[in-house]
Amino acid sequence: MKTLKFNKGFVPCSIISAVIIIFGIVGFFTKGINFGLDYKPGMIEEIRVAPPAAELVYDGSAKITIDLSATKLDVVISGAGVENETRTFNFYEYDTVSKLAAAVSAIDGVTMTAKDGSFDTTKLFLNSAATNQLTSSTVYVYPAGTSSITTDDVRSALNGVAGVDIKQLGTGADASYQIRVGINEGDSNQSAILDSINGKLYSSFGKEKVAIVKTDFIASSSSKSNTVKTIIMLVCTLVLIWAYAAFRFHWDFALGSIIALLHDTLIAFTFIIWTQTEFSATVFASVLTIIGYSINATVVILDRVRYNLKMMPEAKKFNEILNKSLSDTLARSILTTVTTLFAVVSLYVFTTGAIKNFALVMIVGLLSGMYSSIFISSSFINAFRKNWRPEFGVHHSLKNVKKDAE
Repeated sequence: MKTLKFNKGFVPCSIISAVIIIFGIVGFFTKGINFGLDYKPGMIEEIRVAPPAAELVYDGSAKITIDLSATKLDVVISGAGVENETRTFNFYEYDTVSKLAAAVSAIDGVTMTAKDGSFDTTKLFLNSAATNQLTSSTVYVYPAGTSSITTDDVRSALNGVAGVDIKQLGTGADASYQIRVGINEGDSNQSAILDSINGKLYSSFGKEKVAIVKTDFIASSSSKSNTVKTIIMLVCTLVLIWAYAAFRFHWDFALGSIIALLHDTLIAFTFIIWTQTEFSATVFASVLTIIGYSINATVVILDRVRYNLKMMPEAKKFNEILNKSLSDTLARSILTTVTTLFAVVSLYVFTTGAIKNFALVMIVGLLSGMYSSIFISSSFINAFRKNWRPEFGVHHSLKNVKKDAE
């Protein structure tokens, strides 16, 4: 196999990487990191806006609750003076809202009125912010895939709310909207935040048309704890990897590996900062995964370097051994990265939300990891061993082995 002169790229690649990392540091101070709810106190609420497909009311003394899934509607009846039971309405039998409404209305005291009788029952959902217990007050059932508003409509409705961020999930009529609002230090009044946001939404679209899909909230104390734990986890990971590499190889090999891992981490954060990808626990998991892939690729190269140190007695400079080792492992490094990219790119294309962000950061990290294993780690190891000379004992013994073989 032809030995490529990788050492000629060590200095240029190190300079390019330094420029990118400096670019990331500048971005950190000018743009900041788009922290997700795991690391920043606040609230995230996902909503859909659509006219109800049906309405439910109850006039009676029993306690009646409903539970809606993708395949059925359960009506649970309990209380004094009634027979406790659960009535199940399977959607393969009641496939439209009109059929379901007629069947549910047969329950004594319950009235279900269809607003869109032809709608598919498997696409119904309830407002998670509203009670699922039936009373004389109306409980709305909503149709998924019927939204007619846009992100601009939601943004206009929440005009005046400080620090609000709106993100569209899905496309067209299937779209829902993620509303994120930060909170001030020491402010953990969840109900006040929800009332402010929802009040504006109800005023703009009508209370009966706004369905809350889910709501998440985290206090400032929890976000601080998560941040500290993340930093500790990252530092411990790097220290343990350094200890492993130092034990298996040599201190300068271990230091070169850690420099490459720090490089990949900083490159990933540079990408996260400048694209304003939301930094959540899922994205942090992708950073740790990048570190794992990167050290795996680096260890393979270092193992080949250690092998060639013994098998290349004719080498006069250490970069000759590095060039040979990198050439030997180049095909493996590329194939390993490319095959992993197949799975990660599929995740990016076919998923949404946090998993899509995970995949996007992974794509950047995998490419950075392959690059750093070849050029960054090797560059620093080569610098540490610039005064390297072959060991006479190894050189002499291997020379005699070759002579005896001849």
